[in-house]
Amino acid sequence: MGLLSDPNRRKALTGLLTRLNTPICIVCYLAGIVWFMGLAFEPFTLRTYMSENAMGSTMVEERFSSGERALSLAKEFDAHKRQARGMPVEWLVKAMQSRGLEVFTQSFSRKLPFPDENKERYMVRGTNVYGILRAPRAPRTEALVITAPCSPGNTNNQAVALLLALAQYFRNQIYWAKDIIFLVNEHDLIGTQAWLEGYHHTNITGMEYSPLQGRAGSIQAALSLELSSDVITSLDLVLEGLNGQLPNLDLANLFYAFCQKLGVLCTIQGKLQRNDWDTAEGYTHAAQTMMLMVLKQACGRSWGDHGLFLRYHIEAASVRGINSFRHYKTDATTIGRLLEGMVRKLNNLLERLHQSYFFYLLPSLSRFVSIGYYMPAFGLLAVILLLRVSFPGLCHCFSVSLQPSSPGVLTVLTPVVISHLTGVALYLLPVHLQEMAVEHFPVSETEAVVLTAIAIYTAGLALPHNTQRLLSGEGTEQGWKVLKLTALLYLAVLLGCTALINFSLGFILAVTLVPITASITPHMPKALYAVVMVLLSPAFTILYCVFIYQELIEAPVSVSEGWMLFLSVISQGILDHALYGSLVYPLLALFIYPCWLMFWNILFWN
Repeated sequence: MGLLSDPNRRKALTGLLTRLNTPICIVCYLAGIVWFMGLAFEPFTLRTYMSENAMGSTMVEERFSSGERALSLAKEFDAHKRQARGMPVEWLVKAMQSRGLEVFTQSFSRKLPFPDENKERYMVRGTNVYGILRAPRAPRTEALVITAPCSPGNTNNQAVALLLALAQYFRNQIYWAKDIIFLVNEHDLIGTQAWLEGYHHTNITGMEYSPLQGRAGSIQAALSLELSSDVITSLDLVLEGLNGQLPNLDLANLFYAFCQKLGVLCTIQGKLQRNDWDTAEGYTHAAQTMMLMVLKQACGRSWGDHGLFLRYHIEAASVRGINSFRHYKTDATTIGRLLEGMVRKLNNLLERLHQSYFFYLLPSLSRFVSIGYYMPAFGLLAVILLLRVSFPGLCHCFSVSLQPSSPGVLTVLTPVVISHLTGVALYLLPVHLQEMAVEHFPVSETEAVVLTAIAIYTAGLALPHNTQRLLSGEGTEQGWKVLKLTALLYLAVLLGCTALINFSLGFILAVTLVPITASITPHMPKALYAVVMVLLSPAFTILYCVFIYQELIEAPVSVSEGWMLFLSVISQGILDHALYGSLVYPLLALFIYPCWLMFWNILFWN
């Protein structure tokens, strides 16, 4: 405190920061990257542990033995699904009723803002079927959910059959203290969203659905089961939910504990755990696993049905059976016992999961990185913006611009307003202009939406010319400095708020935006820095993430294939916002892109 209260020392510190501003910023940037990459090194991580006493004290004894029955049910379900050319609602209702459940159905419909070409659908109509097993030993005020999506073709037939087999087994047990809901949803996330909105009496996405006739208690936790093949070699845990939300870490710990007990091969991000952390290969493997989680969390989409439960403060995860390791095999009985054990442990809870972490990264299932470890990496990047803001020349110009007689306010306000109007156009026009585009150009509705978004994004590059025309004259030296100070503060707030909600998205944006925005001035070579700015813009950041993700999942793509995936990511982001309320697209369109345009305007300041 003495250093800051003494005027002479404060002046000396200010002078030191002024002289070493650029070197300090470079060191902070490199330190932030190194810190983040070091998080995958096992000695810098924490070993996972069960924080909830009700789940970690003793293991339950699993007795489920109807795996073979589940396989025959899967064949029967597949036959009825083929006959019905979709979800066999009547057969599912009878199957659940015969197992002693209270069975109900819910019809729903949703018109998409434009066709989803990935799944070839536009007007979606479907039916959810769910059965409730009432708790015999409790007042029925709490519930657990087990869900299995009814997917097209023969995908996930085993999951639905295993759900029915578990329902029959659970019906004969007397120790349940919570209602258990067995949900078979149609049209994946759309069906889940309709059921959740109906269950909680909300309508936040414009979904049309029939009201639920049967309800259980307050949902405490949910598990989604997906079996992608008839032969399951390992179980993959999927945690990433809508807008980067994650379930309580104890849910992942519970899954890992039962996999260890039952000898089930378990993965996260589709990658096995390695024990050779002290080798280069072991560290690279952990870093790739962590980076996959960062990329999936940053995109803001729900990577399974569980992701929509998290919005309602319901701890949920997806257990996905995969066939990737030829030397291993897990039968349906073992998977059923794992689910039985997890549900029985969740049944013991006296309150919602809350004692473990909600913000974390996982380089493996046995190690985790808490928020206190990874936030400094973002802080080192964000402090660069604050250091540039504290530059004396910028602060002095900002003080002068606040005077009533100064023209600086208009100079700053004009590019800020135009930038955000461009962002509003990017957010609204692609969907609203699709019909006009289809009439005048030989493109589909989806292509029209994506290409319109790209056209508006590219048109924003003409902002400096438009700004200068509106100002009817040349900008001043003071004007660009005031604009840069405003833009730096704006970007710092945006990235800070984003990182608090979705660390991965905030960190990725900071990695690409901070270097160029902190150093940009009108006195730089415009052609060179214009190329650099475009290459570090939000759109190119998404493109880089597409290629990096494909490399990490060991499915590299060519440039043309990567471009098509990039277009698909844009359309999917707009759809996720309209259907489920994902915030990534409006964040990028309404805030991040306009902020980037403000720095683009600084580069071409006259």
